[in-house]
Amino acid sequence: MNRFVFAAVAAAAAFTAFPEEVVVSTFDAPWRASAFVRAAPAGAAALSINPDKTDQSVTGFGCAMSELSWGALSTLPADGRKAVLDEIFSPGGGNFTVIRTPIGSSDFAYAYYSYDDHPGDFAMEKFSVERDEKHLIPLIREIQKRVPAGVLKIWASPWTPPAWMKVNGKYASRPYHSWYHDELRAKGLDPEHPDGFYTGNGLEESDRMYEGEDAFKADDRHLAAYAKYFRKYVDAYRERGIPLWMVMPQNEPNSSMVYSSCTWRYATIARFIGEHLGPALDGSGTEIFLGTIERGDLHMMSAAMADGPARKYIRGAGFQWGGVDAVEAAHRRYPKMFLVQTEQECGSGRNDYAEARHCWNLAKRYFRGGVSVYEYWNLALLDRQISPWGWQQNSLVTVDRRTRTAKLNAEYYGMKHLSHFIVRGSKRLVTEGYDDSLAFVRPDGSFVAVLGNDEAQPKTVVVAAGGARRALELPPKSLTTAMWRESKRTGDER
Repeated sequence: MNRFVFAAVAAAAAFTAFPEEVVVSTFDAPWRASAFVRAAPAGAAALSINPDKTDQSVTGFGCAMSELSWGALSTLPADGRKAVLDEIFSPGGGNFTVIRTPIGSSDFAYAYYSYDDHPGDFAMEKFSVERDEKHLIPLIREIQKRVPAGVLKIWASPWTPPAWMKVNGKYASRPYHSWYHDELRAKGLDPEHPDGFYTGNGLEESDRMYEGEDAFKADDRHLAAYAKYFRKYVDAYRERGIPLWMVMPQNEPNSSMVYSSCTWRYATIARFIGEHLGPALDGSGTEIFLGTIERGDLHMMSAAMADGPARKYIRGAGFQWGGVDAVEAAHRRYPKMFLVQTEQECGSGRNDYAEARHCWNLAKRYFRGGVSVYEYWNLALLDRQISPWGWQQNSLVTVDRRTRTAKLNAEYYGMKHLSHFIVRGSKRLVTEGYDDSLAFVRPDGSFVAVLGNDEAQPKTVVVAAGGARRALELPPKSLTTAMWRESKRTGDER
């Protein structure tokens, strides 16, 4: 089966045996209780954990807000929507505590928009977040009901500034071509799907913006107005009871896309932060992180951190997509910098085992690289939903628009194997041996080991941490999480 029916697994979320707890998920049977085994066969694989070798502390796990996600969840009856959000954001469920929200339109908004679509309004007198009151703020408020204010971290980034601040005067950065329709048909999808998407974005080839150039009008007047735009946004959300932990100046500044996007030169980003955005946000309570970095090098970070004024304001950095290749180097060069994984790769809408497995492999790379936050992308989508510009993607939840029921997808359980157990303040442990794994120590001293098995046969892994030894049998094509306290007896294996 491709997805899991929510009602069938709701009871499993309540399972909280401790101090010895094992949960296993296979693609057709998610989140079921298992146990340590009493004896390991000769030659069993081994995972060795040194409790004294810790790396970064974990802040939390989360996902992104979008207009399409709230639209999908709004299709559910009230009790169904409540059940889904309770499962994902409650400590007994997914325990998500970090959310990302767009500043203006993202690629999963219903249309292009900004908060000031009034050319020449440099004073931001006509700035308004009224549109968000319909599609984004209701979803954030639902999450605030489930995650305490001192725990929930909310951050934001723009996909594009107002179109009148861009060189081409458009929200998108390159033309939309008919071959997108051909790709959809090749997937068995209808380009005239009732969700609809842009059959054109109004751009000609002459409007195309390229990586490495400023699509933003990078004179001081526009940069100052854009910094004021950010401050207006931060203040407007705070007035609505939504304080923002931090902002990033641009989603994927290297990416010239057919949807809302804006390319920036690295030197311009540094100048914007140091001379305009940093001073504008002084006293707001909202920090500035560099990002989102979508390339596998440190060029963007090096440019910003070499700029004295910018460096003064940068508190961390966020990475997604190709940025996974830069995280480890960033952690080595800037060991005290707070690193965030900002968007898990969003797949093709299949929500199958292969894509869930890919995401587990990404999580391993990001955590080994040094991130303290790990975030999924789409919270919820309608069944076979196509984004407004023609991309069908994965989501934690799929809502059947005909039956008005929700299904939790494979990648949700992949996230839950981490987020349910690895609470804020846990530290990643350096391990040796069995490579398909991550390990953490929680603030209460208990250990968490997450182990994958991508093979078609079961395998046994002996996990050793300090004086404790625990043997786990991993089913074929599975993900297993074990939590235990260190035994005072040596050689304790079961």
